[in-house]
Amino acid sequence: MFRGANAINLDTKGRLTIPTKYRQSLLDDCQGQLVCTIDISQKCLLLYPLPEWEEIELKLSRLSSTNPQERRLVRLLLGYASEVEMDKSGRVLVAPTLRAHADLDKPIMLVGQINKFEIWNADVWQKQISIDIETEQAGGFELTDNLQDFSL
Repeated sequence: MFRGANAINLDTKGRLTIPTKYRQSLLDDCQGQLVCTIDISQKCLLLYPLPEWEEIELKLSRLSSTNPQERRLVRLLLGYASEVEMDKSGRVLVAPTLRAHADLDKPIMLVGQINKFEIWNADVWQKQISIDIETEQAGGFELTDNLQDFSL
C-alpha cells in the first residue's frame, strides 16, 4: 500500500529513486516491474506495479473499439504506457515523452495512491494541493454516492 507524498529529484538521465520504504514491497509483489503512463485528467503520471497495471489493461480490453470516447481512453493510456524496471538502487527511468507530458524537472513529487503512485512536477503539485484544499474548504460541491457516508 502506497501513501504519502515524497519530494525527490530526477537524475540527469531522467530516473527517479523509489523511496526505500516501498522498494521491498515492490520487489516482493512484482519483482520491481512497473508501468508508467499519463493521467488523463491531471498533468501528472501514474506509476503502477505490474500486477495492478494488468488489471487496468483487462478493463481497457473490455472497452469498445468503435466508441470514440472509449477508444480515445485506450489510445492514450496504452499509447503512453511504458514498462520500467526498478534497478538494484531503486531507480526507474521515466521515458522522455512521459517527462514532457508532466513537465517533470529535477524537483518532483512521488505521491502514493494506495495501489499506484502519481508523479508530479513539484510546483504543479503544490498548486493542485492548494486548489484541492480551497475547494474542500469552500464546500460548494456535490458529494458523490461514495462520499455521502465517508468519514474520518
